[in-house]
Amino acid sequence: MSSLSPNRVTRLAPQHTGEPLVVGLVNNMPDAALRLTEWQVRDLLARAAGPHPVLLRVFSFPEVPRSETGLDHVRQYHEPIAALWESDVSGLIVTGTEPKAANLTDEPYWPALTRLIDWAEEHTVSTVWSCLASHAAAYKLDGIERRALGRKTFGVFECQKVDDHPLVSGLSHWRVPHSRLNELAEEDLLQAGYRVLSRADGAGVDMFVKQRQSLFVFVQGHPEYDATALFGEYRRGVRRYLAGENENYPELPHGYFADDAANLLLAFRERAEARRDPGLLEHFPAAEVGRQLTAPWRDDAAGIYANWLSYLREHRAERRGWANRPATAETAPRRSPTYA
Repeated sequence: MSSLSPNRVTRLAPQHTGEPLVVGLVNNMPDAALRLTEWQVRDLLARAAGPHPVLLRVFSFPEVPRSETGLDHVRQYHEPIAALWESDVSGLIVTGTEPKAANLTDEPYWPALTRLIDWAEEHTVSTVWSCLASHAAAYKLDGIERRALGRKTFGVFECQKVDDHPLVSGLSHWRVPHSRLNELAEEDLLQAGYRVLSRADGAGVDMFVKQRQSLFVFVQGHPEYDATALFGEYRRGVRRYLAGENENYPELPHGYFADDAANLLLAFRERAEARRDPGLLEHFPAAEVGRQLTAPWRDDAAGIYANWLSYLREHRAERRGWANRPATAETAPRRSPTYA
């Protein structure tokens, strides 16, 4: 670990000693959210870690299209994906990205993502698949097709616990941001042997799991989001409308803005629809709305990730013991592919 650039490894709870838990983040988010996503995950894991040291290593796929600015960030702060194959991560978090193709298999990073799914099953105690990554993993593993939604699921939704899995221990209901155009249907997941842990009115299934060689955790929402993330997405939608890139003005995120902020944004919408001009973005009430933003879901999100980190610590030694056992026809896990 000492040979790694300090830019690429974050030690959480650094005042504590002892063997740290190593968590990997494969960040596939688009350039506009790349840096913010990494900050959100670091902050969430720091809240969840408590007194237990955690090392976060960040990786990314070269196949994800990026601007020169995005590439500069990746070169400076990410490890190449090839370094993951020889890493000692116990847990992995894999983000989604903005879909570009109607079919997941047509996305430019699809072959790389399928390699990662195979590797994660063989080498991690548990992996969290977020948003589009959850759809891709469920499709690759069990052929479950995502379904296009009639309208975007966008906002903060109240989730109810529907299973007493250790990952949701100590919780009964919580709020989670969602931002997606597709979903995995609950009946398809149950038929394929997944355990649904939570669901939300207006957003469907929120979190579900499947125990394979690794515990795979799937989240269709974004518990890692900070107070500004949905606002940033909404503002990008407004900008695209004003620039003529989208024909429809974006709807306000559900359950997110306070009344005063919502009124300001609805008034701006009236101006924008009356005179569609990119120059109007200068008058977008970003500062006024930004002062009113909160993230009441963050404490519950930290609780879920604290449970996840506890699961990693509890099963890390067991996983190592399995890896070091002499291989026999009965006990040997499936051979993993070789990754260059």
